[in-house]
Amino acid sequence: MNGDALLDPLFRIPFAAGLLLALALPIVGTLLRLRDEWLAALGLAHLAGASGLVGLAAGIPTALGAPLGALGGAFVKSFGRFRGNTVYALMILVGWAATLLVAANTALGSAMGHALVEGQLYFAGRAHLAGTLVYVASTLALLPWMIPVLVRTRLFPGLEISDQRSTQRWQLGFDLLVALGMALGTSTLGLMAAFALVFVPPWVAFQRAPHWRACLTMSAGLGILAYVLAFAIALAWDQPFGPTLVAVLIAVAGLTIFQGHVAARRLGPPPVSS
Repeated sequence: MNGDALLDPLFRIPFAAGLLLALALPIVGTLLRLRDEWLAALGLAHLAGASGLVGLAAGIPTALGAPLGALGGAFVKSFGRFRGNTVYALMILVGWAATLLVAANTALGSAMGHALVEGQLYFAGRAHLAGTLVYVASTLALLPWMIPVLVRTRLFPGLEISDQRSTQRWQLGFDLLVALGMALGTSTLGLMAAFALVFVPPWVAFQRAPHWRACLTMSAGLGILAYVLAFAIALAWDQPFGPTLVAVLIAVAGLTIFQGHVAARRLGPPPVSS
């Protein structure tokens, strides 16, 4: 496969579906990092992968099976009033164990488990594109109302106590938004690629952006740039897309760390007080 494949109509729908996720997932990840719940992405992705595999074993398409596990995890987290990353670590363990056990005890074998982990972007069709388009449009429409509430409850925790019912409603809505995004990302891009989009661009943006709006913009921009670059590399060099995207994002993270060290050396050591 060579670079001319980028112009092939066969890849237009997969490219568009992934591009939309590369826009939305880093924005969602920025809000997760604001809440110190970035591990939610990996926990919900594991549950989505597990339920997607269970669905396939029962004859249910991945696009329908994957969201069930992720949404179930979001409801458990919200109604159980769990805070922090502990509940998401447990989701990772549950999803990992379930995925391997289903793969080992059904006719699917380990091949489908690897397919969910590595992603199936090149097989994305119109149904994937339509679902992703609806998700991204809904996310961009809801976030202007969700973001102020999430920021206020993070900066002023007392508001969560005084207006508990309203705050819980918004938080449940956001948790469901994250769950659906990770289900779509896992079934389309792959488990680790979806998590990398949620984790790396927001982490870089939090290091570099001067203010909140710039943080959201930078996070989404890095996600899109990394996705386009990874798509081109994967097609040109005939590589699996999921690992290629993760490698590109790791390179972005490494460059950020290197620039941070260079900037720290230029500033020099802090002055010693007398």
